[in-house]
Amino acid sequence: MGKARARKASASDRGGEGPPSGKPSAPGPPDDLLPHLWRFRNQFRDGRDADKVLRTALRLGMERFRAAEGCVATVKQGSGEARLLFEFPTDSGWDRAMLAGFLRGEKVCVPPELMLARIRRHGRMWGALAVRSSGTEYHWDSRQSFSSIGSLANELIDQIDRDRVREVRARVDRKVLEQSRPKHLFYEVLHGLKSLIAYDHSATLLTYDGESDALEVVAEQVAWQKAKGRNVGRRLSPAAALRGLMCEGHVCGFDRDGRRWTDWTGTDATALAEWLDFDDAVPRGVPAEGAILCAPLVARADLLGLLKVAALHPGSFGRYEVELVSQFLPQAAVALQNSRRAESLEQKVLEAERKHAMADLARGVSHDVNNALGGVLPLVQQMREELGRGELDPGVAAEDLIEIERSIQACRRIFGGMLGFARGLARSPSPVRLRQAVDNALSILRQSIDRGGIRLVVELPEDLPPVTGVQADLEQLLLNLLSNARDACRAGGSIAVRARRDGELVELTVEDTGCGMTRERLARIREPFFTTKDDGHGLGLAICRSIVAQMRGHFSIESTPGAGTGVRASFPIRSEGGP
Repeated sequence: MGKARARKASASDRGGEGPPSGKPSAPGPPDDLLPHLWRFRNQFRDGRDADKVLRTALRLGMERFRAAEGCVATVKQGSGEARLLFEFPTDSGWDRAMLAGFLRGEKVCVPPELMLARIRRHGRMWGALAVRSSGTEYHWDSRQSFSSIGSLANELIDQIDRDRVREVRARVDRKVLEQSRPKHLFYEVLHGLKSLIAYDHSATLLTYDGESDALEVVAEQVAWQKAKGRNVGRRLSPAAALRGLMCEGHVCGFDRDGRRWTDWTGTDATALAEWLDFDDAVPRGVPAEGAILCAPLVARADLLGLLKVAALHPGSFGRYEVELVSQFLPQAAVALQNSRRAESLEQKVLEAERKHAMADLARGVSHDVNNALGGVLPLVQQMREELGRGELDPGVAAEDLIEIERSIQACRRIFGGMLGFARGLARSPSPVRLRQAVDNALSILRQSIDRGGIRLVVELPEDLPPVTGVQADLEQLLLNLLSNARDACRAGGSIAVRARRDGELVELTVEDTGCGMTRERLARIREPFFTTKDDGHGLGLAICRSIVAQMRGHFSIESTPGAGTGVRASFPIRSEGGP
């Protein structure tokens, strides 16, 4: 009896794949399993749903082996118990600790009434099909037949995973061909990786700026909770040795071991993991990264950026994820190259628009300057004549000097605003205040607005927090919007400039009571070079959108014919310690 018991335990320890124990048992495997396997294969030959494959495989095993209970179990890194994806019937009382041990390759005792079939996925043991029939002891050949169901499910799921990789890559390729905005393309890459790797912490894309020798986080997707990336805008300056490591272009994998990182890809680049470990500034309640994949983006030995994927638990990534990320590197590199070209082109267009705007402003304010100086000259001439005749009245002279001072102050205000606008060449983002940008823009345009008989309303809270951007860009945005509003209004109309804090955003609105636009025209103003003005060039609103996008904000326009137009731009509030 002891030997028989030992033989049974040995077979069970290998997951039920050993020879029969000699105990009374259920009938052998069904003779007609092969036709069912054939139908199973044909049913999912072009399948797209791995869960449906697993459900069907489990039901097939339960039906063909007359099992009363079944489940599909999987285990995550860091978990002591298996998770049941499906079970029939529910609440069947499965030993989740035993299932987890089986999936981790540990030596476990599998009951004779239980059969298990391994499911490999993503290059590693991923899950198991389990069927159970109380009071039954399954034969070895039954277990082999049940394993064939698991093998076919493996094959079908592998094909689904390969097809999904191709679909995601094709989707990113389409975005590249459509020349989507860099931000949209970055998040398309991160979203694609999420659907394939199922990382449970975060994914981050950083771009490299050679002039400042720093990498900046331009996109971050957080997986462990629904929240926006808190590291977007963060800048990291690599040492020369780290830059050399990244330029080699190897995908590196790291696991956390206490407070240290270990490299399991053989690249000897743990310094890179320590440098990319954002946990030095993790707020309370934010889980630490347990595993990291680091993929430098390199083109012709030039560093473009870096892709970082993080999981909560050590051991979450393997060779499969390294190979998968490697497949996405060319697309991510193209996205970054397109981003650089787009930014360079937008910068050139922005500078051209700045020069054009200066010429337009000069023409626009010349009338105001001429009026101001035109009143000064007669007063000065009259004062000189009265002084020559000895008839200068000090009281009258004082009033004339006050008028002269007002005119000169008006000219100074106009030229000061234009000079500040022209000097706005510094491109590094910094804290900027909306009120200052509004005041500078209105110092140039206020007199032309007043001259047109247009009422101006400005409502800006004193405690409005700063945003991150370039001062001159924000002023150009306001100059474009206010000029458009002024040109759309007739005498008696009004322009309203308002701002408010909305959560973590500052929202700016510029509204007018002008002629408005039809729905068809509103749709077309999104097109570059489309204009409704005889002397317009159609780039003003395109530049506005570009400026708002560079500040990581949102831009929208609403308009009603005969009622007016409203433009809304929202900007993220500059965080403490932000760039």
